Amino acid sequence: MTTTQAQVPDTGDVIGLLREQHSRIRDLFDLVLSTSGQARKDAFQDLVRLLAVHETAEEEIVHPVARRRLPGGEGIVADRLAEEREAKEMLAELDGMDTADPSFAEKLDRLRIDVLTHARAEERYEFERLGDEFDESQRRAMAAAVKAAESTAPTHPHPGTESATKNMLVGPAVAIADRVRDMIRGARSGS
Repeated sequence: MTTTQAQVPDTGDVIGLLREQHSRIRDLFDLVLSTSGQARKDAFQDLVRLLAVHETAEEEIVHPVARRRLPGGEGIVADRLAEEREAKEMLAELDGMDTADPSFAEKLDRLRIDVLTHARAEERYEFERLGDEFDESQRRAMAAAVKAAESTAPTHPHPGTESATKNMLVGPAVAIADRVRDMIRGARSGS
């Protein structure tokens, strides 16, 4: 179990689960921006992983349901997917940078603002309405589906895969490559 997984509380409701992950994402941004050296690198890799698996699960499970079931769902989801693509592009750039690079913190702060704005929009326009649309047992089933999607999701950003279909087609192979890359990085750093 990764640090990220251990620190996100287990909740049976999809809305609670996703809100808890948004909270953890906010905390990780703060941690990355307030640390340096190896602590910053470790916190940043936790952030990258959480963002990647979280967005993949939303794209595979939550957004398709919202698109089909919510009034105005097509527009709501289109806006969120555009935001997710921009965030993945910024995160991919940062993922290739040295966290000690002088421009890293400035770029990370721009990403932080965009991601937190995106999270607030999801919570307001998507999650609130899903809570009204689905009963507790349905929300629990969606939470189980989100957790399953996260367990096989890529651990790094891959801009251009912001749909359930694209995630399903390329996701498994990319996830394996990402997880192997993570193991190699871990072996090199001794963690």
